[in-house]
Amino acid sequence: MAKGLGYLSIALGAAELLAPRAMCRAAGLNGMEPLVRSYGAREIATGVAILTSHNRAPWIWGRVAGDMADIATVATGIRQNGEKTTNAILTLAALAAVTAVDVMCASGLESEKGNRKTAVADYSDRSGFPGGLQAARGAARHLKIPADMKTPEILKTPEMSSSAQAAS
Repeated sequence: MAKGLGYLSIALGAAELLAPRAMCRAAGLNGMEPLVRSYGAREIATGVAILTSHNRAPWIWGRVAGDMADIATVATGIRQNGEKTTNAILTLAALAAVTAVDVMCASGLESEKGNRKTAVADYSDRSGFPGGLQAARGAARHLKIPADMKTPEILKTPEMSSSAQAAS
């Protein structure tokens, strides 16, 4: 579904870029061609991002935000004209339907992701130690330090020398 919305964005954006006057006339937004052209660039950029991104959810939410801007623009056009035209009302209905599809798609993509609420595996009882936490406790007590890892005598402080003599 997300891929289809990506292609829809590119197609709609191309129409808005190439024929803004026809799009404005169809939506009842006379005089808003530069704005519709910019919306077309936004649609194309969002569509390309949806198709090329590994995580499509943020870009689908971007479509939802763009849909809100489109709805606000068409609603403003209705107010400016002073009359509710059939084309503008149909455009608002189509935008509402597309927005609903976008929201459903974005919500579905978000729910597919693994988060605390949807996680299947519980690793909270694992310690990361091969024999478990109890086997790791005290394991270093019997460690014999290799000779090449010991501090050279010349670098030892008097406290280190006395503690080493006391230990032996």
